[in-house]
Amino acid sequence: MELKDAIKRSMQTEKYAMDFYRLAAARMSKSSARSVFELLAREEREHAASFYKIYPGNDIPDFEAFLNSQSGHEASWYASLEKSLESGFTEQKALAFALDKEKALEESLRRLASGINQPEIRAVFEMNAEETHRHYLLIEADYARMMRMVHESEMDTYVRE
Repeated sequence: MELKDAIKRSMQTEKYAMDFYRLAAARMSKSSARSVFELLAREEREHAASFYKIYPGNDIPDFEAFLNSQSGHEASWYASLEKSLESGFTEQKALAFALDKEKALEESLRRLASGINQPEIRAVFEMNAEETHRHYLLIEADYARMMRMVHESEMDTYVRE
């Protein structure tokens, strides 16, 4: 894949993620769940901006217009989301969906980064991969909280009781 295309696809994926998290936040009834999704949406916006800054093309002249454009329903985020909406959109489903997507995105970003020779461009992909990993951990912790799972740091205490 050409570097320009990889950057554009990555920027679009971050936009799709941002749109998903905004939609999820709007559908959450609990403020704690809404806050997590709003945070993730803001951070995905920042990720998209980091790719926009290094994008060598001139076919996306305005970042805000790009963000406000209609999302592509061909994106896997939306294809999966539509299935979730058909059977009821819940916090549990949204978090499980986000876990899968964030994990796949991190792997994709790391794979792309490994093939980039330009250090400043590779650094953007690596930074986004690290932040995507942090998203995964945040979502995983929120999912565990929601499901009332025992956190690994409490495992020894829980087993002893």
